[in-house]
Amino acid sequence: MAWGLRMTRYARQMILPEIGTQGQARLGRAHVLVVGAGGLGVPVVQYLAGAGVGRITLVDADAVAAHNLHRQPLYRMDQIGQPKAHAAAAALQALNPDVNVTALTDWLDPANAPTLVAAADLVLDCADTFAASLILSDTCRERGKPLITASALALSGYVAGCCGAAPSLRAIFPDLPERGATCATAGVMGPVVGSIGALQAQMALSVLLGLTPSPLGQLVSLDAARWRMGGFRFDAAPEPLQPLPFIARSQTRADDLLIDLRHEAAPFRAEARHIPPHAITTLAPPSGARVVLACATGLRAHNAGQTLQSHWSGDIALLALNE
Repeated sequence: MAWGLRMTRYARQMILPEIGTQGQARLGRAHVLVVGAGGLGVPVVQYLAGAGVGRITLVDADAVAAHNLHRQPLYRMDQIGQPKAHAAAAALQALNPDVNVTALTDWLDPANAPTLVAAADLVLDCADTFAASLILSDTCRERGKPLITASALALSGYVAGCCGAAPSLRAIFPDLPERGATCATAGVMGPVVGSIGALQAQMALSVLLGLTPSPLGQLVSLDAARWRMGGFRFDAAPEPLQPLPFIARSQTRADDLLIDLRHEAAPFRAEARHIPPHAITTLAPPSGARVVLACATGLRAHNAGQTLQSHWSGDIALLALNE
């Protein structure tokens, strides 16, 4: 894009004293990793590309689906069935040819997360799943990378700036709910998830520009049912003493004790034991074994792992099967 047109494009944000020419150049040099191209990811990537963020790596293995279009307006009916990452990348290139977009049609897991996170200046968690959020939080904390994470469901949601110089997502939510609702079971309104995604993009730009006060260490919540917004700082939130790590299927070992907690499916491997979550209290693993607790989303595995920790001090890892 010609220099004059580029400056015209960004003129309304460059006029801000917080940005200017130096801030705009800073955005142009930035590399952002966005995990998830759905309801949260759509407004995130549109606003980041519109603002002139130089490089965006977009990770999503899902395809465009009709039942998601009410909250993913970047996609069209004629794109149903296409990989969302590729469809979004094409739209972003048309929106702003200055932006270099890399589309990866993969699920994020603990095997690929370290490489993806290491290459980015900032990470945005738009996947809205327990496993992906905790995997990204663990990886960003280890690498010292800032993470903007969010979740939206029904008529509410939140966004938080984690890691980097701030506590991790595990520090904010050390205990997870026993059951997790999803958009498929509880529903969600498009403007709600769009609002949360827009807040994620704003936090991301603030971090990239080094604005103060930093959004890292800040949680912002939205309750659209009661027309309320809230939030709090969590700068001093303590990290859990024994966080349970996630692993990828490829990272299991031959001597692992594999436990499949799902009741809705057969064990994911022939050697895996099928044990319901409530029976974890009776599990007595052999000394020196690593127990791998598996479920669909990672939620049951996380809670069962905390239960197992209460009476067994051995090595425990978690596996989300629907990555």
